[in-house]
Amino acid sequence: MSIERIGATATGTGGQTLPFCQATIANGFVFVSGQVAMDENGVVVEGGIVPQTHKTIQNVIAILEKAGCTLKDVVKANIWLDDARDFHAFNRVYASYFAEGFPARACVQSPLMIDAKVEIEVVALKPQA
Repeated sequence: MSIERIGATATGTGGQTLPFCQATIANGFVFVSGQVAMDENGVVVEGGIVPQTHKTIQNVIAILEKAGCTLKDVVKANIWLDDARDFHAFNRVYASYFAEGFPARACVQSPLMIDAKVEIEVVALKPQA
């Protein structure tokens, strides 16, 4: 079994090094670690669930690209929302990114480890070369 790690470590708020990688590729699957709406400076974007969902998915896309994948390759998504009242607004944004077909998904309400509205992790099937 071949295992490849993308982004040997992850960076959290304030540039803090976190003990996990951005993604792991194993047996043709790409497991992307949970992403939040953090910008390049380690700051969570402001403005609520809509801009945070856009930024979170953009972060997921950037990691998938490093693994040679796109959102079309995602087979499973796990989502955590800080506030269940954001569910419908989140779904509108999420649906716009997966217009060509939705992956299997779980979505739950849970307090997050940082002050963010949403966290998303995905599993993708890496296209054959």
